[in-house]
Amino acid sequence: MIYFDNSATTQPLPDVLQAFVTINERYYANPSSIHERGVEANALLTRAREQIATLIQTEASRVIFTSGGTESNNLAIFGVTASTQHIGKHVITTAIEHPSVGEAMKRLEKEGYDITYLPVDAQGVVALNDVKQALRKDTVLVSIMHVNNEMGAVQPIEAFARLIHEESRAHFHVDAVQSYGKLPVHFNGDAGPDSIAISAHKIHALKGTGLIAFRKQPMLTAQIVGGGQEFGKRSGTVAVAQNVVFAKAMRIAFDEREQHFANYLKWRHHIVATLLQLPDVKVISTKQGAPHIITFSVAHLRGEILVNALQDKGLIVSTSSACSSKQQQTSHVITALAIEPAYREGVVRMSLGALTTEQQVMEATAILRAVITTIKGASL
Repeated sequence: MIYFDNSATTQPLPDVLQAFVTINERYYANPSSIHERGVEANALLTRAREQIATLIQTEASRVIFTSGGTESNNLAIFGVTASTQHIGKHVITTAIEHPSVGEAMKRLEKEGYDITYLPVDAQGVVALNDVKQALRKDTVLVSIMHVNNEMGAVQPIEAFARLIHEESRAHFHVDAVQSYGKLPVHFNGDAGPDSIAISAHKIHALKGTGLIAFRKQPMLTAQIVGGGQEFGKRSGTVAVAQNVVFAKAMRIAFDEREQHFANYLKWRHHIVATLLQLPDVKVISTKQGAPHIITFSVAHLRGEILVNALQDKGLIVSTSSACSSKQQQTSHVITALAIEPAYREGVVRMSLGALTTEQQVMEATAILRAVITTIKGASL
């Protein structure tokens, strides 16, 4: 099996899995407990938090562990708006956000918030001037993803951050779930976001773990209350082992990012060149996008048919976003990109990861060529 669905989830690294087992064997105590074992577990968790803070250039007290990217995005959106509603009830986002942001915006609308949905161009990128025009005195939050999970568009986050900080008091949140480990993700003064969401299972750690980190001490109303863990911002017994190996995976991804980036660029070029030689194929991803995501469509062919045909040959890919692929409806991202009707149902996403090899890429392109040529030939 060749696994090219790394944007949905990644295979945990062997070192991560071994560390997870070892930590659970020794540091299984509740880190909130005051006895010796609890203190040891808390010390281990604290070191992990400090390591993460160093990687993304913030303070350890500003790193809050969550259950994953969805909770992190929800906490940013609902936590910030709840604490700033006395300032205003206007929020800015884009037309291509992950559902963990998009559905949260719909809930805010029901609560009386005015939501501005910014459009994207043919490359999936939001115009800086559109952000500037949308900002108002009562804007309290801007939430824009760094890398789009369905087609890899990369937003100019630093330019957005400078503009938002110069022109408003709004909190700038970035969903960096698809970008950490592939592109630089960190706080950088006024050129950085105010909060960042990262998910462990997208970088070869474990599912059920994520974080939201802040540039400064946050104005944030907790959405889960109880024991007061995570500095009172996210109650619940903290998953020590999962979060410690999350920090380990983040460090590995940080150290190896440049080499992986070079490989992804080379492999994307080869895959795209192959796709462009095939009948009725449209490549949706662009050269300006993140190199680990290659999205394409075959005219008049449903995506799930192609996914199943490729799987039969040992190549695992997905239709659009794994979070919505089972719904069998046109993705909001594809709609926002104004893709031609003939290609809207056939969108397929291939996504590379740290465990991808060049041999797998060569084999995958051979499978793509054979399967698409056969399917299109049979339809003539």
